Amino acid sequence: MADTPTLPAPLDAREQPILDGLKRIRDELTLLKSDRTSYVKSSDVMPLYDRVVEQVQLLNDIRAEKPEEENQGAFPTAACLTITYSQASTVDRVLDGCFQLLSLFFMTIGRNKEAPAAYALTSTIRRLLDHLTEVDLYSEKDLEHITHTLERLRGMVKNSSDDYSPKLITLLSNRIEVCQASVTNLQNRLARLCGDLPKIHEKLISLLRSVSLANTKTFQPSEVKKLQAQIKELDAQRVNGKFVSASGDIPAGNEQVCELLEKCLLWSDIVLPRKGEIPEAFSSKYQVLVEIRNKLEKLSLTQAWSLRETDLYDYQRQLDRIDESRIDGNFVDADGNFAELYVQRTLLYLIRRSYGYIYFLMVSSEPVSEALLPVFNQLQTLKRCLIEVKNSGGVSSPRELYPYSMKLNSLDNMRVDGKFMVGKEIPEGQGSVIDLLSECFDLNYELRVAAEGESEE
Repeated sequence: MADTPTLPAPLDAREQPILDGLKRIRDELTLLKSDRTSYVKSSDVMPLYDRVVEQVQLLNDIRAEKPEEENQGAFPTAACLTITYSQASTVDRVLDGCFQLLSLFFMTIGRNKEAPAAYALTSTIRRLLDHLTEVDLYSEKDLEHITHTLERLRGMVKNSSDDYSPKLITLLSNRIEVCQASVTNLQNRLARLCGDLPKIHEKLISLLRSVSLANTKTFQPSEVKKLQAQIKELDAQRVNGKFVSASGDIPAGNEQVCELLEKCLLWSDIVLPRKGEIPEAFSSKYQVLVEIRNKLEKLSLTQAWSLRETDLYDYQRQLDRIDESRIDGNFVDADGNFAELYVQRTLLYLIRRSYGYIYFLMVSSEPVSEALLPVFNQLQTLKRCLIEVKNSGGVSSPRELYPYSMKLNSLDNMRVDGKFMVGKEIPEGQGSVIDLLSECFDLNYELRVAAEGESEE
């Protein structure tokens, strides 16, 4: 189980039956997540979702009687994400686990555009934004993608307002706006850079991350030295220790960029002699984080064929526990000693990199049930092949398209009354798969017509 096995009883005895009910639901969700003998269907997920909503209503009825100051930790009613998982009450921690799993199940069954699917993604976005705020090391590109995702989630939740509980819609809307406020704050901090400094700043962020990446893999010293040389090239552009514009002015934000440059130089100097060696007191935590990062990295490369979105739950919970084990932002060993700078930065890089992979995997999730993914993935591959053929000048003869046509027809023939069936079920995502099938047929037709025209000439 990804959550803490032993949980203290709730402070209010009336919440104990709710806690017991939520734990049973969470256990059922966990078992469903682990079952690979069959595809997950809407009929598996929706009854569990309805049972969680019933428990939420019971919980809200109890907490509605309490004074406001005693009612700050409830996930279903909280207006923001200011509490962490470890600070939440016992009931709220289990409830959050249920919502996280349900959210990932909605992605698994292809209902990505419905409100519950936004819950897990907002949790990951908040983690990423908290880390970016903590270290003040990020680029405009980081914020652009998250801003786009928040806009999509905002529209998704609004469009689902008639289909789901108003309390859930309010909760998700508040989570999105808290994330948006954090993004706006980070954007304002970047706006302090003027002139050519934004480009230099972005380059330095990229180099810093490259050095950190090399540090957590087996690397040759020459690899880091090349990165260090690029940092020194930027350093050489300074005049008397400052970046100066073409007109001789010192642009606003110069001090911050120079400070980042010094961090990059210092970090590369630290990484080179250490060669990725972590002290024994922190080696077990390091190995766990490296393993998580490597598994998520592999999933990001093979996502279309191997990912069940609910798999991300265990990774996220492991990361949350390690992240929240820090004291005043620092990692500590079994004796309570703080980690040195090298260990601190290495572990934090691995955590942030892993959260980044989880975010990427969530936003890349296709609105197609896992039952239809084999067909969808084959069609995507076919589409890429046909586009490549088209961009390469097409074919000289319609006969060359025969393999593509055969594959398309074989997939099309799988439909029953126009729908792709799995047993007696009609999986979610029919529209996406059929649209992709039509695009492939259109591309194939265009190539055939062009080839026939050339043959006639």
